[in-house]
Amino acid sequence: MTATLDRPVKDKTFKGVSPRRKFANGFATVLVSLSVLVALVPLIWVLYTVISRGISAVVAPEWWTNSQAGLTQFTAGGGAYHAIVGTLMQGLFCALISIPIGIFVAIYLVEYGVGTRLAKVTTFMVDILTGVPSIVAALFIYTLWIATFGFDRSGIAVALALVLLMIPVIVRSSEEMLRIVPQDLREASYALGVPKWKTIAKIVVPTALSGIVTGIMLALARVMGETAPVLILVGSATAINFNLFEGPQTSLPLMMVDLQKAGTGALTSERMWGAALTLILIIALLNIGAKLVSKFFAPKNF
Repeated sequence: MTATLDRPVKDKTFKGVSPRRKFANGFATVLVSLSVLVALVPLIWVLYTVISRGISAVVAPEWWTNSQAGLTQFTAGGGAYHAIVGTLMQGLFCALISIPIGIFVAIYLVEYGVGTRLAKVTTFMVDILTGVPSIVAALFIYTLWIATFGFDRSGIAVALALVLLMIPVIVRSSEEMLRIVPQDLREASYALGVPKWKTIAKIVVPTALSGIVTGIMLALARVMGETAPVLILVGSATAINFNLFEGPQTSLPLMMVDLQKAGTGALTSERMWGAALTLILIIALLNIGAKLVSKFFAPKNF
């Protein structure tokens, strides 16, 4: 006879998973896995194509140290140093303006402007700018910077157009990252007497830093590959130009467009794919560096 203490207090309520639910779970798992594979196919295909066709140009030492000055599409040699310099200068100057503005706007929307009319107007304008085509931003800067103020076409005009494209992406991504920071962290900091601005600087932003950096790098990757601004706002050149405020300054996207217009010869095709691979490598290196920086400044878990 079973002792009273050995008997269960109550019958088990969990009767096991039904075959129908097991089938639904397995079907959903297969569907999600297939979706991932379908998404990876074009990505891997693009990477393979760019690497296989551009690696021969990129591995040459002169590709990173020489320009295309004095060379034609039928002359071997030269490199993309002039386009690399232009891409980095335009992109980094754009980031120098866009990153602080975008992060401060996101902080205002999440921490200070909740429910205010200014915040609603700002959110509406950010949504509009997010969908603005790059050629519209380029035409606006051309009208304002060149046609109205009378400045020449230059790399600075390209950077200003890229600012219009980069700021809304940073604002949107940073805003979402700041919103997912638990409110308990803020309240705990306030309870200890820490001012709001210091709570944001020491608690909120470092907690969301990894996501903010990811959004910044996505925005930077987008603007560095834009073609319309460089076609309209700066002239192409085969020589190196370190002056962002004067003279033609070629970037990697503009170099690819010029090579595509030049013809379909073997040397032209090799340089064009090499420029595309170089742009991918630069963006990858910037992403790796940004991840290391965000990991270094992120809060430590003990």
